[in-house]
Amino acid sequence: MTDFSYQLYSSRNFPPLDQTLEMLQRNGYVQVEGYGAVYGDAAATKAALDAHNLTMPSGHFSIDLLEQEEQKVLDIAGTLGMKAIYCPHLAVDLRPTDAAGWSAFGERLEAAHATYSKAGYVFGWHNHDFEFKALADGSIPQRLIFDAAPSISWEADIAWIIRGGADPFQWIEDHASRITAVHVKDIAAQGQNTNEDGWADVGYGTVDWKALTSALRDTPVKYFIMEHDNPSDDERFARRSIATVKAF
Repeated sequence: MTDFSYQLYSSRNFPPLDQTLEMLQRNGYVQVEGYGAVYGDAAATKAALDAHNLTMPSGHFSIDLLEQEEQKVLDIAGTLGMKAIYCPHLAVDLRPTDAAGWSAFGERLEAAHATYSKAGYVFGWHNHDFEFKALADGSIPQRLIFDAAPSISWEADIAWIIRGGADPFQWIEDHASRITAVHVKDIAAQGQNTNEDGWADVGYGTVDWKALTSALRDTPVKYFIMEHDNPSDDERFARRSIATVKAF
């Protein structure tokens, strides 16, 4: 691991974007991951990235955009020089409640994969915690998604797997061949960092990132992306987290 990325969502509460990019460059990052708010003027975002010697090899796009505005997605990804496109979330009111519904959602992701892989992109799903919580019949949504979408890649958000009550090492072992990106974030000890929704800077929480990094060496993972869903200080998070992973 030499090139580390940063999910720009982590700094959404610390505008402007140019200041964030300068901070990331200063702290040793060479890549960032995009999300919706930075796509409004993709050409301007690309110019800002270039000014700070940063690239954006991966980005998040909503399922609505992926399915309904394919050309817009391709234009944004092309302008920003992306190589990988990930569907990052499914809103609560859109989540299936049974196995058939999750299988159908997996089929939608498989169809999106056909579209974007044909255009030359890696395409995959980024998980949260809800995919690992058993349905009434005992089935696991994430497994149903993968079964229905044999071709898709996986951006594994390890901390969300843990918050979902699952074993990240087992999921890495079982689905290693799918993993092309990983969200690197940490979970604070019980009762700590309540002002940051219980998350922690990487290396300052309870997640065993040294062992996880070792387990991930046997996967095709290409992007290690630092993320904190609600840091009180984004530069502290960025600085301490990259220092942790660089020491492995």
